[in-house]
Amino acid sequence: MFSTLLNIFKIPELRNKILFTIGMLAAYRIGFVVPVPGVDQLAMGARARAGGGGGWGDLINTFELFTGGNLSQSTIFGLGIMPYISASIIFQLLVTVVPSLEKLQQEGESGRRKIQEYTRYATVFLCLINAAIWMKYLADSNFIYPQYTGPFFGMSFSFMAMSLLILTTGTMFLMWLGEQIDEYGIGNGVSLIIMAGIVARMPNAMFYVYQNFTFKRTAAEGAMDLPKLLFLIVMFVAVVAGAILITQGQRRIPIQQAKQTRGRRVYGGQRHYLPLRVNHGGVMPIIFASSMLIFPGMIFGALYNAWPNAFFGFWRDAFLSGSYPYVICEIAAIYFFAYFWTTVSFRPKEMANNLRDYGSFIPGLRPGKRTADYLEKVMGRITYVGAGFLALIAIIPTLVAQSLEIPYMVSAFLGGTGLLIVVSVALDLVQRIEASLLMRNYKGFLGNEGPIRGSRN
Repeated sequence: MFSTLLNIFKIPELRNKILFTIGMLAAYRIGFVVPVPGVDQLAMGARARAGGGGGWGDLINTFELFTGGNLSQSTIFGLGIMPYISASIIFQLLVTVVPSLEKLQQEGESGRRKIQEYTRYATVFLCLINAAIWMKYLADSNFIYPQYTGPFFGMSFSFMAMSLLILTTGTMFLMWLGEQIDEYGIGNGVSLIIMAGIVARMPNAMFYVYQNFTFKRTAAEGAMDLPKLLFLIVMFVAVVAGAILITQGQRRIPIQQAKQTRGRRVYGGQRHYLPLRVNHGGVMPIIFASSMLIFPGMIFGALYNAWPNAFFGFWRDAFLSGSYPYVICEIAAIYFFAYFWTTVSFRPKEMANNLRDYGSFIPGLRPGKRTADYLEKVMGRITYVGAGFLALIAIIPTLVAQSLEIPYMVSAFLGGTGLLIVVSVALDLVQRIEASLLMRNYKGFLGNEGPIRGSRN
């Protein structure tokens, strides 16, 4: 491993890409702590330490985990990269249902650039809406300095316009950073920004474990004795190994290429494999499920505060994170969004037509509809397994936090969306670096074992 790291810096092109990527991520971390002017940071910090916020607090924590933003301190990168991701997902879905966008995508690079341009315009629109909602929340919570208050959503017009401009510009700058990493650095820029925001939370969790560690067995809430610490370490290694396995897991469908005779020579006839990912939706099902389940708790909490009664109180408690109804709904939502995302992004009919056009077929199946039906059936089965693993990963942090009585910021590294994002992005980064090494006749991270491949299932 050490010799591989030395080989990375022996290649000028690869070294420059890695250093450029590190520099862009450093710029992101600097802007991460620059506050928006006019916001009372001390009052927001006091509210966070007191555990206030209710449903809004859960929403903010989830938002920051998924986007690399910092709304809890209201910094210039507070909105993170989420508006850009949302706009990209919206247009990815629209391409499948809007004929004009589908035709535009089929035009090649020029069409994709046009769709990317539309995505950027939509990002600005979403930024303005999200920023307005957030600033309205700050004004209602009295987190705005008195000299900036006014009749326009509780603020002066000039302060509101300045805040919207700052938050929108911060997100657009993050989008630009991601594009620069894609072009001049290494790895996926947006994914690396999100991963950097998640990994930056790890020192706080480790420091908490260090402060609360004791060799004596104690029943104090939050205390970390030796058996509990060993259990956390074993669970972390096991969950990371499982996340790598499900991320790399593939179902390989055998593909036979048709033979062609040209003169006295026979071409084709090779046997290939069509890889189908077990976790085709990635982390998107967990993101959608977790985001969706935040709003019922917020709504019933607001209704209970307005009209206190047993009905609203029951449903408010039912949608608290970690409750039994919440866990059941989360598992059901993950399965639903896993199949929904697979249905939207996986196109068996188009895949079967491409195989037929290239003269390939699945042994024992006719090209066309039979092949498409078979691919859809196989994908449905492996999606069931992938969704089950995602559901398990999603509920592990909550179960561990409740059973061991430790904060969620520590148990979050035992599973959930954050861990899956870190594992997926790290694997992609390692594979790109390894491909650059192998291309220049250097050994990869596994030495003589060969490149990292997906596991068969």
